[in-house]
Amino acid sequence: MVGLVDEYRYCSTCDAERPFERPECLDGHGADCPERCCVHCGEAILVDPPLAPARSTPRRVLAA
Repeated sequence: MVGLVDEYRYCSTCDAERPFERPECLDGHGADCPERCCVHCGEAILVDPPLAPARSTPRRVLAA
């Protein structure tokens, strides 16, 4: 893990309040990265994930 302890949250794996940190963001979000990881067990959560699924683009099927 790369981040410092960012906040305390409930961890469902530990079944307790635990410190969570922000890992190194490989998606380019920087300080706005929504990922957090439990310092004790490593469980990952998304803080404020999108409420709607991403729209997919229909694929075109080419005739053989």
